[in-house]
Amino acid sequence: MFVRRVAVVGAGYVGLTSAACLASLGHHVVCADIDEKKVEQLRKAEVQIFEPGLTELVGEGIAAGRLEFVVGVRNAVPDAEVVFLCVPTPMGEGGAADLRAVEAAVAEMKDLLAPETVVVNKSTVPVGTAKRVLELLDRDDVFVASNPEFLREGSAVKDFMHPDRIVVGSDAQNAAERVSALYARLGAPTVLMDAASAELVKYSANCFLAMKLSYVNAMAELCERLGADIANVTEGMGFDQRIGQSFLQPGPGWGGSCLPKDTHALLQIAEAAGHEFELLQATINTNEKQSRLIISKIAQAVGGLRGKKLGLLGLAFKAGTNDLRDSPALKIAKMLKAEGAELVAYDPAIPAEVEGVTDDVTVVDDVQHAAKDANALVVLTEWPQFRSLDWAALAGAMTGQVVVDTRNLLDGDILTRAGLTSHGVGR
Repeated sequence: MFVRRVAVVGAGYVGLTSAACLASLGHHVVCADIDEKKVEQLRKAEVQIFEPGLTELVGEGIAAGRLEFVVGVRNAVPDAEVVFLCVPTPMGEGGAADLRAVEAAVAEMKDLLAPETVVVNKSTVPVGTAKRVLELLDRDDVFVASNPEFLREGSAVKDFMHPDRIVVGSDAQNAAERVSALYARLGAPTVLMDAASAELVKYSANCFLAMKLSYVNAMAELCERLGADIANVTEGMGFDQRIGQSFLQPGPGWGGSCLPKDTHALLQIAEAAGHEFELLQATINTNEKQSRLIISKIAQAVGGLRGKKLGLLGLAFKAGTNDLRDSPALKIAKMLKAEGAELVAYDPAIPAEVEGVTDDVTVVDDVQHAAKDANALVVLTEWPQFRSLDWAALAGAMTGQVVVDTRNLLDGDILTRAGLTSHGVGR
């Protein structure tokens, strides 16, 4: 295997995971970020992201001399053969991806790149961004490629090291081959294509997953109306290999750092191309409706929300992460607060309030405190440890006897024996 000199611009979820994993594959990686405090922490292998295995990989890479952290693009790219752009592309005006961070990084590096360098878009970006980056670089001796990531928060290291596929797109075949060679040790299926198609792969995959989640939530509502059980329905569906078991769990709606912005971005891309993507719009609308349905379910279970004290179990957008971005739990908390409920929340990965984010709830570090004098407990994140809580003790601390399980996570028989009444989704 050839050892490559790699630069990674951005030390967020995607950038830090990519840098640490590429270093573990034997490459020499320099990871840059504009946050001096973050860089200083990473140099000491202090990782603030809650991601299994990531801290260990960062420490191993530093100790082996294969992983470095620097402040700023100019300290990372001059000697690199491949530069990965892993900067934020948040939802901008009208739903389009905001590319200002990408453009700023490209502007800073354009005169620093060595000849033959490949600049790789790993951030999720609209179709045509590779072409735009090439224009901004304004050099005929460097190349641009798209290498979308498929990393799930909570299992990002596992997903990187055991990928379903590697997708690389470039209008320069040699550049695509050089990028794909970085992953050779993984032995994963590799798909080389044009840049525009590669840019569309990530959006189409995420939007399909969002559609699947919206579909199962809509089916859960139908199950409640017809007296069916969504768990039985999805089990019967999932054995069909064309459908599969994943993403068939109903819940409070989908969120996180990817699905909301990617669905809106693809919808904007489609509209700009003159394509009325009605199915994608319905996917988004169904997700908006789901949060309202959950609020109605909670209100009905406790006899109205005003003045009621609710203990929320889970704030992160899903289990295995401390990411609160576009969390459906926080969205529901805000709606509950607006209806006059008093909220106390416990999440094993969120030990304290986050200023400007968890303003609608009081965050506690003990689940007993969330249950104290609560009229109901509401499960909003599917943390597996919630299954093994001492439900009898929690019931004893509560004023009411209601549990609203928006994730269908808990064993109803255990709750019944604890003297609690359980309300799930699609049951």
